[in-house]
Amino acid sequence: MLFWEEDVEAHALRGRGWSVSAIARHLGHDRKTIKAYLDGVRQPGQRRRSVPDLIDPFVEYCRIRLAEDPHLWASTLLDELRPLGFDGSYQSLTAAVRRLGLRPVCQACHAAGGRDAAIIEHPPGAETQLDWVELPDPPAGWGCGRHAHLLVGALSHSGRWRGVLAEAEDFPHLVEALDGVLRRLGGVSDAWRCDRMSTVFNNDTGHVTAAFAAVAKHYGASVAICPPRRGNRKGVVEKANHSAAQRWWRTLADDMTPAGAQAGVDAVATRLDGRVRRRDGQRTTVGALADAEPLHPLPVVAFPAELLVTRTVSAQGLVDFRGNRYSVPPGMPGAQVSVRLRLGAEVLHVATAAGAVIAAHRLEPAGAGRVVRDHGHVIALEKAVLAAFTDAPPCRHKTRRPPSPTARAEAARLRGLPTDDPAARVVIDMASYAAAAARLGHNTAPTTGDPGTPSEENIS
Repeated sequence: MLFWEEDVEAHALRGRGWSVSAIARHLGHDRKTIKAYLDGVRQPGQRRRSVPDLIDPFVEYCRIRLAEDPHLWASTLLDELRPLGFDGSYQSLTAAVRRLGLRPVCQACHAAGGRDAAIIEHPPGAETQLDWVELPDPPAGWGCGRHAHLLVGALSHSGRWRGVLAEAEDFPHLVEALDGVLRRLGGVSDAWRCDRMSTVFNNDTGHVTAAFAAVAKHYGASVAICPPRRGNRKGVVEKANHSAAQRWWRTLADDMTPAGAQAGVDAVATRLDGRVRRRDGQRTTVGALADAEPLHPLPVVAFPAELLVTRTVSAQGLVDFRGNRYSVPPGMPGAQVSVRLRLGAEVLHVATAAGAVIAAHRLEPAGAGRVVRDHGHVIALEKAVLAAFTDAPPCRHKTRRPPSPTARAEAARLRGLPTDDPAARVVIDMASYAAAAARLGHNTAPTTGDPGTPSEENIS
């Protein structure tokens, strides 16, 4: 490797007419090295690698992924490269991305800056920040519309966060997701900080809703509402939302089930507990800080809100709910029914649109893939199937059935052609009948001496 001063001297000697070999002997380097610098192949101050870089086999994959998604986090890319055999560090990956220029520039994005931000102290166990994340373009099989819903809860002191997927953002789903988040965090903090979501805060009155106040009393926490348009006030959970979207949702497969997606977000959140933090000059982790937070114990059961979702009955008399299928009485394929579940209960109810309960089943674990049938429903379904059974032979779709003579005659009529039916070719002319009748009437008129006409004498 030549340093800058050696490169300058080599070019000066070359300009004076020195040969490459003479310059190499003068500077104490190999002539091939001197020639590479004189030709501009190598740059001064940059040593050529003697061994291949760890990123070399994965450069094309990184280039493709970053071209597909210029905002893909390097940590997410590292998660994808690990199973492919990359054993380099995060720092080596980011250095390679910068050195090789693998990340394209997104022209549509503009960095926002210049705003003042204050540092807010968060004592241990004092606050949990809660927020909904609307995740666009969920897998088609989820049946939740244009967005999936993730409730994220983050401990403000340590930064530990957990998320729970929900089918909607109404009050029962909020309570269910909140209970799941708290149990994943391991306890209840002194206060919950939320934004001005309608299920928590009544914007007309300016106070917390009565329903959510009952939930907070059940868990033993107070409720703190963020001021309007102050997203930085709950910046811990906002950063957790960003991590969930970039480290988990952005690379979620199209064939992923809701249960698999929930396991994925749990795995990402647990892995991020290993993030390094410094407190009082000591090195620690998010997980260690969270384990030391004094959280209050959770109640035995969740707040008893009633969950209500709409489902369609299948042809087999089954209703899908949370990765399992539950039976209803026969005769309802395609009907819309309501699945009702009181949180904390072990039995779910299926009701008609009018509110009549038609089935009750024991709740199975979410994502278990079980089929739960009531014995009475099975017997009734078998009777309905047998009653509809017939001995008539099935319709044979491959049987030859050419057009009938009537159909051929109609087709010929439509074409304006003579038909093949002899009866259709008979033409009745009433004028011929009239002429024949006139002749017969003329021949049978009574005349004198006509031997064919009976006389009075013969009659007598």
